[in-house]
Amino acid sequence: MADVENVIIIGSGPAGYTAALYTSRANLNPLVIEGFMWGGLLQQTTDVENYPGFPDGIMGPELMTKFRDQAEKFGSKFITDQATAVELSDEPGGVHTVHVGSDVYRARTVVLAMGAEHKKLGVPGEEELSGAGVSYCATCDAAFFKDQVIMVVGGGDSAMEEAMFLAKFGRKVVLVHRRDEFRASKIMLERARAMENIEFKTPYAPTAFLEGDGAFKRIARLRHSETGESEDVEIGGAFIAIGHMPQSEIIAGQIETDEEGYVKVDGRSTRTNKPGVFAAGDLVDHTYRQAITAAGSGTQAALDAEWYLRDTPEVPTPEGLPVGDLAKAQWAAPRAT
Repeated sequence: MADVENVIIIGSGPAGYTAALYTSRANLNPLVIEGFMWGGLLQQTTDVENYPGFPDGIMGPELMTKFRDQAEKFGSKFITDQATAVELSDEPGGVHTVHVGSDVYRARTVVLAMGAEHKKLGVPGEEELSGAGVSYCATCDAAFFKDQVIMVVGGGDSAMEEAMFLAKFGRKVVLVHRRDEFRASKIMLERARAMENIEFKTPYAPTAFLEGDGAFKRIARLRHSETGESEDVEIGGAFIAIGHMPQSEIIAGQIETDEEGYVKVDGRSTRTNKPGVFAAGDLVDHTYRQAITAAGSGTQAALDAEWYLRDTPEVPTPEGLPVGDLAKAQWAAPRAT
């Protein structure tokens, strides 16, 4: 079948790159549409201390570079651009279409590994001050707030990690959480509490971010979760660390998802409700969300795709068949016997 890939992997990060490694080593020559922000959320992480094989830890971007380099070594191809649309066949052995802007790619199997993105508070001023006092990535922006009072919003491990990293730059970090109890692991919470310039402010939640008088003069308006009392806190900037949401918009209406947008898979496999389409990583996992579990599910997706290609006959596709809006309907049309 001309111009049809064996495997297209949409997304990168531990899941996408591991799927690429395994499928390339199986001589399937995968095409990875890795996105502009290749490497996933680990590109925004500092020390990774719990990935096996690195007893002294490793920086997130360095780890992702190693993942990518290893996949490339065995023949993975990369497009550093965003997939903009997909047309997924309902027919076993059918061909799937992936659009990258005006470019069109086809494949017998697709691995979805788009991951998750940072959740936003949705309060006034958050969007307006994004990049100008409100941030979601301490690794990216911490240096801009040297010697400032920095606020971190959240109560999980991500919030603790952000606060500890920012504490190296700011003169004080104010960690705000809407409850007195934290979701963070005990060891991360203890580490954060041990840092002298991290102040815990609970139970409060931001209701707005306001401009102050100057570049590093911002105001966080907080509301006490129990009394409802309002308080304004002067800060240099705020970092939001309240979790993630799956980047599943591109397959909306074609792949079955749960109420939060996470892709549903069949049991312990990575099979979706479409034949030849598999999902892995944080796009599926809303429980563990670890680099090692994402890499493991990328392995599963690669093996599931390999077995599907082995066991599923190809549907003949006439030469010169157009791609795009008409392609899916034509490929799925009844064929003469």
